[in-house]
Amino acid sequence: VQLQASGGGLVQAGDSLRLSCAASGRSRSARGWFRQAPGKERNVVAVINWSGGSTYYADSVKGRFTISRDGAKNMVYLQMNSLKPEDTAVYYCAAGPTMSASPESYNYWGQGTQVTVSS
Repeated sequence: VQLQASGGGLVQAGDSLRLSCAASGRSRSARGWFRQAPGKERNVVAVINWSGGSTYYADSVKGRFTISRDGAKNMVYLQMNSLKPEDTAVYYCAAGPTMSASPESYNYWGQGTQVTVSS
């Protein structure tokens, strides 16, 4: 499985962005979005199971971000609303056998897309 993330950019606080993650190859894998700010660990943002019926969000993004997937297109999305400066990070999409908040559970990673939120 190869993953390609896109959709990052420079926005102002309060704006919205939608990240997309395209996957090559079919697999019934859980998918996740993680982010890593400079000097910090890579942390979970949101994850979704293979069917799309179950999701998990980090507390810091609950109510603002929505993860979804389109099985027909093999795509996963992260709709980010009410962005804050603390959301600034490189965002990575990932695929793995089980739905988990731990980056170690995912064995396929995209290249990352930069999201910068100015105040």
